[in-house]
Amino acid sequence: MTVRLNRKAVEHAERLIERGRVVRDERDDWSEHAASTEEENRFLEREGWEAFSEWHLGVDREKSEDTKGRFTFPVGDYAQVHRCAIISMESRAAQYDHDDIAKAAKRLLERIDARE
Repeated sequence: MTVRLNRKAVEHAERLIERGRVVRDERDDWSEHAASTEEENRFLEREGWEAFSEWHLGVDREKSEDTKGRFTFPVGDYAQVHRCAIISMESRAAQYDHDDIAKAAKRLLERIDARE
């Protein structure tokens, strides 16, 4: 898998954090807070692929452009950044040697925690 850091998603997450659009939840909450398939599909229909991509720090350029499989490491639920998503992402990215994504997640988490 050739997953690369999606810099537009980092910038999008940073803007949302600055605007206070953050859920300050705990690490294990992501399984309950992640968007469902139906919520993803509604967001895609309403906003399109470009907006969908801005909610994912990872992009696999080897996957077809207009598929959900192209995007990984979500930062939130398409309305707010979730702290639990960032925490999960940081450890999962490091586990799979996606160092640039892990570092970006760490910086986002630091921004979230600094605003408390």
